[in-house]
Formats: sequence, structure tokens, C-alpha cells
Amino acid sequence: MSEIVKFAKLQKEMRRNDEQMVPTFLVVAMFGLMFGCLALVAYSKEHNLPMTGVLVEAPVVQSLEIVMTGDRSGVYSVHDTAGNLLATSSDEMAGFLGVIGRVFDRDRKVAGVVGNPPVQVVRRENGNIAVIDPSIDLSVELIGYGKDNVAAFGNLLK
Repeated sequence: MSEIVKFAKLQKEMRRNDEQMVPTFLVVAMFGLMFGCLALVAYSKEHNLPMTGVLVEAPVVQSLEIVMTGDRSGVYSVHDTAGNLLATSSDEMAGFLGVIGRVFDRDRKVAGVVGNPPVQVVRRENGNIAVIDPSIDLSVELIGYGKDNVAAFGNLLK
């Protein structure tokens, strides 16, 4: 009989543990963090503090217009406006060209852009590289994507 009582107690304890999947202190910490962030944002807005973490677009020092075309297999070709092939996303360490090409194709489709207008690859005064699509007013600043991914577009400017 004592084994049955032990089993019943164990079952009851397991049910109680199942009801509390996330410890209470973690839930309190999560909401505390959320309200703390909200208080910081409200304070900065109330006192008109400058946005220090926002990227400042430096002036353009070098620019190149390119046309990116993709095929059914997902390989993107990059041509200059004269039609000369500059690179393909299947080249070694150039797969990021295809990633950005798909982003632009998708955004153009959503915006209803017809055709394949050229985009600009620019080097800014501070050394950052950006890809700008004027047809959908989209600028992708290539920071935080890794040096190989940035180099895929940086090599086009050489």
C-alpha cells in the first residue's frame, strides 16, 4: 500500500511541475525588462535626446549602376549598364549578390515595378557600402552582413 501512496504523491508532484512550465522569476524578469525599455524610450522622447544608435548616411564618394537578373535556379548575374558581365552569384564568395537580388525582385513585385531598372552600388565617405534601388526607394546599407558578403558588392566598385 505504501508504494501506491508514493506513486500517487509522485504523480501529483509531476502534475504540479507541468503546470508551471516557466519559472515565476523569469516571467517577472521578462516583464521588468519590457517596462524598463519602455521607460527608457519614454524618457528619451520626453527630453528630445538625440538618436545615437541610428546610422548616419555619409556622402557618396563612388557609385556604379548595375542591373541584376536572376534565373530559375536562383543564380543572379550582375551587369553594368553597358551590358558587360561583372559577376554572378555562383562565383566563389559571391552568393550574397543573389540574396540582395531576390530582396529587390520581391520588393519590386510588391510595389508593382515593371521591368528591371538598374540599382546603384555606392561607397560612402566613411567606407560603408550600400545598394540603392531608386525604383522602390530602398537602400540596403551593407553593415553587419560579414566581410565576405560586403566584399561581393565592394569588388564591383574596384
